[in-house]
Amino acid sequence: FMTGEEASFFALTDGEIILPFGTAQDHKRVGEGDTGPNTGGMGAYSPAPVLTDNLIDHSMREIVEPTVRALSDEGMPYSGVLYAGLMLTDEGPKLVEYNIRFGDPECQVLMMRFEGDLAALLMACATGKLADAEPVRFSDDTALTVVMAAQGYPGTPKKGGAIDLGDAEAEGAKVFHAGTARGEDGGLISSGGRVLN
Repeated sequence: FMTGEEASFFALTDGEIILPFGTAQDHKRVGEGDTGPNTGGMGAYSPAPVLTDNLIDHSMREIVEPTVRALSDEGMPYSGVLYAGLMLTDEGPKLVEYNIRFGDPECQVLMMRFEGDLAALLMACATGKLADAEPVRFSDDTALTVVMAAQGYPGTPKKGGAIDLGDAEAEGAKVFHAGTARGEDGGLISSGGRVLN
């Protein structure tokens, strides 16, 4: 058991070069006031203020870089996204888990801030040319996403509820569809647990 605050740190690697690729924090509990069961994520924001520059440097040096080196030394170099789930303990950051994807809903807040060519960066990871890639740039803005879930989630969600987005994107918001479908009348309906972000 580790006590602390959890945060997500992302990096890109081609198996040798490693570039930090932003931070985020998500919220797992389904209910208001941090109540109810844990879920796949009810929202996220980026950057994660708890991951200071010093903690990012420490995480790169003590967690991510040794992992990438060990994989290479074992004859199975890894290229792509490394998503380090960190627990920020009194003893420093501790690794809870790795994912080899951007994560949902963290990806949404990262991409809203990313100012570059993601395809070019991922191609550089895949071809061993990350050293030649453009620098990773993020907006200084904060991005936040909130999940709109179907009734009953994370258990058995109620499906088929009508969705009216109205002018949700008129003031700069971005609507991400996750559990939506077209109903018989052509309108949007809910079709899963986490419906919209």
